[in-house]
Amino acid sequence: MKSEFLRIIPVLPSQDIKRDILWHKKYTGFELVFGDKMYAGLKREQLYIHLQWHADTKEDPLLGGSVIRIFVKNIKLIFKEFIERGIVKEDKLHLNTPWGTHEFGFYDLNNNAIFLVEDANS
Repeated sequence: MKSEFLRIIPVLPSQDIKRDILWHKKYTGFELVFGDKMYAGLKREQLYIHLQWHADTKEDPLLGGSVIRIFVKNIKLIFKEFIERGIVKEDKLHLNTPWGTHEFGFYDLNNNAIFLVEDANS
């Protein structure tokens, strides 16, 4: 079995998810796929953008950084590689999340959050 990197989805900060969904529909042609007032996924053809609410305060954990979600196949093999590289600890793999994924994440040197994600149903 081998692992594969499938796609990257940027997660953009938003101070108003509803407003930004409408803006993207009007100006970029991205349509809502799922969402609530804290997080939403938009799609146009085979491209996705996710929006995540942020307060832009010192308490906001992403102040100064961005987020990407890298979708993969066979995440356990990639997770093992990242443990060996020393970027994550063994307890960081979250299986069967409430939103239907297996995933783990870490921060780079610039406080960008990088999540590797596998669809739990694949």
